[in-house]
Amino acid sequence: MKTWRTITGRVGSGRSTEAALSRLDIMPILSAGRHRSPRSGACFMEFASYLAGERWSDHPSCTHAGLAHLARAVNDLTSNGGRNRLASLIPSVIGLTSDDPRLELVLAVNGVAAALPDAPLDRQHALAVGGLVCQDALRRSEPVDGFDISVVTDRFDRALLDAPEASTWARTFLERNSRWRRTEVTSRQTHATIAMAVDGVRSACVPYPDDRLRDLLATSIELCTRFVAAEKAAAAARTLQPETGSAPVRGDLVRHP
Repeated sequence: MKTWRTITGRVGSGRSTEAALSRLDIMPILSAGRHRSPRSGACFMEFASYLAGERWSDHPSCTHAGLAHLARAVNDLTSNGGRNRLASLIPSVIGLTSDDPRLELVLAVNGVAAALPDAPLDRQHALAVGGLVCQDALRRSEPVDGFDISVVTDRFDRALLDAPEASTWARTFLERNSRWRRTEVTSRQTHATIAMAVDGVRSACVPYPDDRLRDLLATSIELCTRFVAAEKAAAAARTLQPETGSAPVRGDLVRHP
């Protein structure tokens, strides 16, 4: 079985990913799991590491850890017939990096919002608990300059309304187990919630799971793109502020994401 169609171009520093892709003579056949080398195939993030000019890995530094975790899960749970449709999204994850822990919360809440209404009942309870914990942490955090968190929190609230039994169960569980409402949510918790969300989308009792998984990955990439852009704009504004003596721009950025 062929796993490659030979690659003659590779993205390095200073090159455009899109331009490099256009010069590829052959593309990898995406497959599930990790691969020792390009010759044995590639998963979504391994191919991203190759295009970014990094060491071959499914955990490259070119992509935010939470987004990469989601991409690996989507890659592995998508069917063999539908997986190659994910390839067009690979260039868009390269360069999406941030050290802000709130981005992982955004990804987790958004993932649960997508999965909860249609997930099997045995998964809805855990999804609702994970979503509520991450949403609570996100709402208690400092406002994200230039990024309106209501984009994901409102979507999650609507998902809870569509799964009333799971919502009631999760809220009761959290009231009885206060230790789950910690001041800080760890990366391990957000990654577990993201993985549950992807599994919930895949196992939902609705048609076209491959399309729904791709949509989840695409919307997550879009959220990361907006978050990282807002983060960079806010950092640039803070750099210029001492020189201009202007008033803080934080509030204006929040009002105009």
